[in-house]
Amino acid sequence: MATKLANKKRPIIIGVTGGSGSGKTTVSRAIFDQLIGHSIMILQQDSYYNDQSEMTMEERAAVNYDHPLAFDTDLLISQLKTLLNYEPIEKPVYDYTLSTRSDKTIHQEPRDVIILEGILILDDERLRDLMDIKVFVDTDDDIRIIRRIERDMNERGRTLDSIIQQYLATVKPTYHQFVEPTKRYADLIVPEGGENQVAIDLLVTKIRAILEASGNKEVFDNPDTTI
Repeated sequence: MATKLANKKRPIIIGVTGGSGSGKTTVSRAIFDQLIGHSIMILQQDSYYNDQSEMTMEERAAVNYDHPLAFDTDLLISQLKTLLNYEPIEKPVYDYTLSTRSDKTIHQEPRDVIILEGILILDDERLRDLMDIKVFVDTDDDIRIIRRIERDMNERGRTLDSIIQQYLATVKPTYHQFVEPTKRYADLIVPEGGENQVAIDLLVTKIRAILEASGNKEVFDNPDTTI
């Protein structure tokens, strides 16, 4: 994995994937926290849901948001390539309340380490080819649905009934059709998500080795970081 960076300094992309509620965010944040002092950011695939502003709310409610076609992957790839050239991007903002892209964007400066997090980041070969390390967070289905219920009720204002209906209709079958098969592309499979400190420590050690090999090994007193 480090050979990609041996001859030319460029940002490193760490892909972290897994099913909804698997602990992707926890793992990504754990990596981020252990690399504080380096120039690092987290980029979430959820920010790149399609612009659905021309659709009615009823049409938006019928969309399968766990399907590869729900994402503007072309935009994500384009902006990743921009960041790889050490150029800034205007990152889209997804509005979960309206189920569409916001008119606002977030200015994002490039970083030496990019943690790319999302359920389907390993589905597209073009995305996989941009990554230096690919991680699949593997967590039991029962635990994932419990976490999803807690998150969607507490953070997104959804009802229990709507969450369960969506899970049975789209989330569960789509996971087994599209997400779980991408496990074969992973360099590292992390059982039990953010609870697996051994796997996280090994991953961070590997990232530090790649940073050193690529020349991006500086540690700053005032870290250049963002979520």
